[in-house]
Amino acid sequence: MARTASAAAGLALAASLAAACSADVGISDAGTPAPSGSSAPSATTGGGEAEARAALAELRVAEEGDGAGYERGEFGVRWKDVDRNGCDQRNDILARYLENVRKRGDCVVVAGLLHDPYTGKEITFTKADAAEVQIDHVYPLALAWRMGASEWTERRREEFANDHTNLLAVWGVANGQKGDSGPGEWKPRKAYQCDYAIKYIGVAAEAFLPVTAADKRALDGFLDRC
Repeated sequence: MARTASAAAGLALAASLAAACSADVGISDAGTPAPSGSSAPSATTGGGEAEARAALAELRVAEEGDGAGYERGEFGVRWKDVDRNGCDQRNDILARYLENVRKRGDCVVVAGLLHDPYTGKEITFTKADAAEVQIDHVYPLALAWRMGASEWTERRREEFANDHTNLLAVWGVANGQKGDSGPGEWKPRKAYQCDYAIKYIGVAAEAFLPVTAADKRALDGFLDRC
């Protein structure tokens, strides 16, 4: 696909995110205010919202494919060290989003504290119970496959699966509930919907991935919370 001016705007949005960091089945908002001092990523509203709305308007709308042939292995090596800093992507993301991080050696995160962006829940992470904190693909891999990534090269899929801008440390329960759903089927708590929408739109624009009509409507609504 040719990189038009609108696509370039989407790439700029994704870069700024990386620098900053009906049938709803989302997490309940009851009793989960945003924790003070949260390490969860926070996009800059105002300008970020305006850029996201412009990029959202330019995203192609398409129907989901049937997902035939999808396997996690189609997206290459899991948590590959794509930035060549000596640490795999999982440990990089844990180190980025956890507070009070303790490591074994230079890379392996063995303990820390997560303020889960999706629910507001505070999670104490230990490597002995690593499943409590999982690394979520904001734009899910299986959904990306259904939306056109099945036609990508293996290298492009591997780069997408390990792209820091699409990775987020979250509570394992919330990650399981989200699964491979897009914004039209699942939503985070209200306090995070703006940041989630900006991040999702940035990833879609950067990867030239379309969105469904339902996902586009949901994202537009999430931006109203900015």
